[in-house]
Amino acid sequence: MKEIQNGGVANENCPSLEKFLISSKRYVPAMLIFPGGSYKMRAEHEGKPVAEWLNSIGIAAFVVHYRVAPYKHPVPLEDAKWAIRTVRHHAEEWGIDPARVGVLGFSAGGHLASTLATHFEDGLPGADNPMQQYSTRPDVLVLGYPLITMREPTHSDSRYNLLGEKPTKQQILELSNELHVSNYTPPTFLWHTENDDSVSVHNSFIFAAALQRHNVPHSLHTFEQGEHGLGLALHNQEARMWPKLCENWLKVRNFI
Repeated sequence: MKEIQNGGVANENCPSLEKFLISSKRYVPAMLIFPGGSYKMRAEHEGKPVAEWLNSIGIAAFVVHYRVAPYKHPVPLEDAKWAIRTVRHHAEEWGIDPARVGVLGFSAGGHLASTLATHFEDGLPGADNPMQQYSTRPDVLVLGYPLITMREPTHSDSRYNLLGEKPTKQQILELSNELHVSNYTPPTFLWHTENDDSVSVHNSFIFAAALQRHNVPHSLHTFEQGEHGLGLALHNQEARMWPKLCENWLKVRNFI
């Protein structure tokens, strides 16, 4: 798996990391970004612009170019695990605090981020492969209009692209991430618009409810108006507040 500075669209140069590092005398936090795109492509506006915003608030960023259709589960999840382990493995070289590595995902990328956060693997200190020595658990989780469940109301295109035409009941339950929240799920920030007609706001509600049941710190913000796929939401009078709300939450979490 190779690392490159600039990834392509679809599955060109996948899997890979697009790095947005920060020059600092101190180790800085890092965030891995999983753009959405129905597990069919990766939306560019949910990648580089988000990384540049994170840099502006003191966070190193990595846009993860994970594989999408025709690749099926577990390929995107394996790419996500590789990405977070790679960042922790190179933490000293890249000036990153390995204990402050979060993930941020939008839409189907939010499903991938929440899958990583609920299906993480502990590091194995004595593993022969040095990459296996690092945990895949994010330290914080940020989700924008995320797809959470493979049950209804799911996003049918994303489910088809990830699991195929006839997923088994076991696959659906395994990747309905509201069912896999535990006390060890990382603190989570969620935002969604109430009238999202592509990925229902119900996804964020059920994930937040699961976090509450397990006493996981979280912050949920819903906005009345806004189409799906807003990204930084710069042109939405209400939802464009989310980056500042998220920044404040990350400060409260001592992430920045």
